Amino acid sequence: MFKKTLIYQSVAMAITLPGMALADVEVSGYLKNETSIYVKSGQVTGQAMATDDESTKHDAGDLLKFENSARLFLNGDLGEESSWHGDLNIIYDTEGVNNYYKGHEPYTQYDWLRELYVDTSAAGWDFRIGKQQQVWGTADGIKLLDIINPTDFRELNQAPQEDSRIPVWMIAAERNVGENGNIQLIAAQRKENKIPGLNPNGDAGHPFIMLGVDSITGRVNGFLNIAPALAKVASSFSFASLGGLFDTNGDGAGDPIAQALTGFTGLTVDGFASPLQQLNDADGSIGTSGTFTGDESIRADGSPGALALPGGFLLNTIAQTPGAVGLPAFNGNNNKTNLVSPDFQSGHPDSAFEYMPNATFATFNTFAGLTGFAPGAHGAVKTRYVIDEPDDLNLNYGARYKGSTDGGFNFSLNYFYHYDANPAVDLSWHDATTGEKLSTVLATSGDFDGNGAPDFADPAGAAGGTTISRNNVPSNPTLNPFGQVTNATTVLLRNSAGQYYGAVAPNPTLPLSNNGTELRFTQHYQRIHSLGASFDYAFNTAIPLVLRGEFLYDKDTLQPVVDKRLLAIGDLAGALRTEEQDMFRYVIGLDATVMTNLFISGQFIQFINLDFEDTNRTCTTQTGVTFDCSKYTADPATLHLSNGLNKGEEVDNFVSLFFSKPFGESQEHRWNNITIYEEGGGWWNRFDVEYSFTDELIGTAEWNQYWGDDNTTFGQFDKSSNLQVGIKYIFE
Repeated sequence: MFKKTLIYQSVAMAITLPGMALADVEVSGYLKNETSIYVKSGQVTGQAMATDDESTKHDAGDLLKFENSARLFLNGDLGEESSWHGDLNIIYDTEGVNNYYKGHEPYTQYDWLRELYVDTSAAGWDFRIGKQQQVWGTADGIKLLDIINPTDFRELNQAPQEDSRIPVWMIAAERNVGENGNIQLIAAQRKENKIPGLNPNGDAGHPFIMLGVDSITGRVNGFLNIAPALAKVASSFSFASLGGLFDTNGDGAGDPIAQALTGFTGLTVDGFASPLQQLNDADGSIGTSGTFTGDESIRADGSPGALALPGGFLLNTIAQTPGAVGLPAFNGNNNKTNLVSPDFQSGHPDSAFEYMPNATFATFNTFAGLTGFAPGAHGAVKTRYVIDEPDDLNLNYGARYKGSTDGGFNFSLNYFYHYDANPAVDLSWHDATTGEKLSTVLATSGDFDGNGAPDFADPAGAAGGTTISRNNVPSNPTLNPFGQVTNATTVLLRNSAGQYYGAVAPNPTLPLSNNGTELRFTQHYQRIHSLGASFDYAFNTAIPLVLRGEFLYDKDTLQPVVDKRLLAIGDLAGALRTEEQDMFRYVIGLDATVMTNLFISGQFIQFINLDFEDTNRTCTTQTGVTFDCSKYTADPATLHLSNGLNKGEEVDNFVSLFFSKPFGESQEHRWNNITIYEEGGGWWNRFDVEYSFTDELIGTAEWNQYWGDDNTTFGQFDKSSNLQVGIKYIFE
């Protein structure tokens, strides 16, 4: 059901008012089947059910798509001066991973109502009013100036642009200016690109989920699911500390609740987990041996002289199966999300805990929830994915001028004031009951006097603690003679009433909220200005040549920025952010026709981030391990826990080569091949053939091959390479 905005009402009036006479409706269309299979065996991004799941995968020859569609094109007149057009698309794919991808879904490639518009004229202007497509760009295999309509990326770049382009309701007005000019004005409905996995469902098993999206919603590597698992693990540590299972002050015994539960402020994740250096041997010295002799501070049961487990192994055990060390098994992660591996190495992180080597257990106390452990205990962390959409009346507006010179130089100038079709996702902490947005407070503290109690009070200003900003987090923890961190940074959450959140308050004198916390992932849309231009010029040479180009400047786009220093202390909302950055993109192409009818097109494509963030830093853990804690603009397509949250490129280059040639006795058939290479080692090649058996019956075949570096836009889809065949029957 369509919402009754002004633009929808105008469409309804344009269709129904002029005489209500629909005469001589022309009907045409086609019936089509497309079937594709995987050509490689393997596991696509987001397909695994758990970190150790290698069995959930596809085999070469398995169906990727079995799509059947019936397309109807309706055309008719409205009086003598106007006409109307409708495009109905009944479509279903049995292999869709869920209902969003099987059949009808509004404003996608599978929308039943593709187009419905009226063409009319008034006062020297030509108007097209209704649900439609408007095409501004013509680049091969990539959309640059073609920004009026959003795109459905369910098949990445494989689907023809006229199919993947999502029609929206709009009013387009156009008129000629002078002898060689044309101006177009557009007011269009705002809709976003459809990106697999970018929703609370996660679309597990979809063949084209990008690594960057998997980092948000993936059931194994997505922070949407990792954050609650972190809370469960933190609860296990808090529960363990209630029983005095950890020795953190080197006296050879389990610690009392006051020391252990209130924060582990003298111990960071790396200090707990590193197998290279164990802190606080029984004699009070800083342990440096990699051999476990039975007197290390980290013990399975807290008793003096008990067999100690390697820190990385113990951290992994508590994270995955806490029942193995006497903790409630229901609170474990059981390898469902990528928290930590037994071979903990913070210098080469590929799991969540390894990105947080300098986070204290006071921070995880903030994340902890003890629901079910004791009466009156506090609620656990949960996550929520929120879509913050602008009101329907917030339209996109565009203007384009096209012109040509007497010498044959064609050009356009374009402006589009619009919501970016690529959504941004930001993280924020909220009270899980009231919804109030919470303040993130960073405080340094340590057990400086050795009395077993943390020496920070209210970070809001009470004596005993130090509040710091996100810009001056200590990068090199210092140790006291007992091996405890004296400038550990603790992440605390506080509401407007001054209450703190977690299993216990950061100080017994401070108020504690009885509510749990919610880490909210908010998908929202940024208003941006897009300034564009294009040109083409045909050279009169022995070989017909056309030089063409498209240019686009986007102001105030939101790009993902990763701060690994903040992530290292567990400040998730501060470490994973979006920031405004201007982008400039262009494509230069050269087209030629040789050997009578072989069309060849080459393109050089460049994306330039004009505000690229690149602050290089190194930090040191409690055990002296140096790691990269830089702040940088990440690659939104490939940042992932498995690749160090992949850094983007200030300048990203692509090269494409396209061939097209008709064949057959009457040149009724055609083959095409496009190859795109991405700097960094990613490749995509599509070869397709269209064969006309008769005027009505057409067969197609298509081979899409992805290969190269796994951390590139195309290389990550290596296991999604596929072979497709189709048959289409056209009727009139």
